[in-house]
Amino acid sequence: MLTVHRSRRDAPARHRASAGFTLIEILVVVSLVAGLTVILMMSMNGGMDGLRLRSEAKTIASELRRARSTAISTGTVQTFRIVPENGSWSGAKGRTGEIRKPLRVSFTGVRQVQEREGEGVILFFEDGASTGGRIQLSHARAALNVDVAWLTGEVSLHRGEATGQ
Repeated sequence: MLTVHRSRRDAPARHRASAGFTLIEILVVVSLVAGLTVILMMSMNGGMDGLRLRSEAKTIASELRRARSTAISTGTVQTFRIVPENGSWSGAKGRTGEIRKPLRVSFTGVRQVQEREGEGVILFFEDGASTGGRIQLSHARAALNVDVAWLTGEVSLHRGEATGQ
């Protein structure tokens, strides 16, 4: 009995074409899965406003940390100011910014260091300590608190409860 082995090259063209997926088919499927994942994540995390809330809170926390480290490295008191009414802030080394709407801002801190009514001030001292305070950013029912410990000047970011304004 004679056995004939055929190589893949000898297979009919119709069998070779259906052997797998094309690169375009794979890219389309990967793109659809990525798009659905993004949509699902945004719906679970509060959408764009939730992303904006986290982004702004991280920016404020970063600027507070910068003010503390500048106070320690230069040996001079650094001031971080925030005006909750319009969301504007100023920090170390002349840095300024604004918290975008529709986010709400509230400040809790030491009244004696405020130079103007309606303005929140946190001072950072040469040894890293501070006057302490809390900046709360909120939108709808979500809120993030940026807390500054008065004794150590440590800046922390955590979820809070939105206060009605």
